[in-house]
Amino acid sequence: MPGIRVKEGEPFERALRRFTKTCEKAGIMSEIRKHQHFEKPSAKRKRKINAAKRKNQKRMEQNGE
Repeated sequence: MPGIRVKEGEPFERALRRFTKTCEKAGIMSEIRKHQHFEKPSAKRKRKINAAKRKNQKRMEQNGE
């Protein structure tokens, strides 16, 4: 679990923003969302196939330019 040290005189909002950025970089929020509900194996396969298609399409567009 990522942690931050709050600097002397640092506003709470800034410390919270730094903490959320650290969590995003570590990928914690995406893991929580992924495990929040049960996902059927067929839905998981479909999601992975769609992600691969998007990735491949993005690569094709970059190579075409």
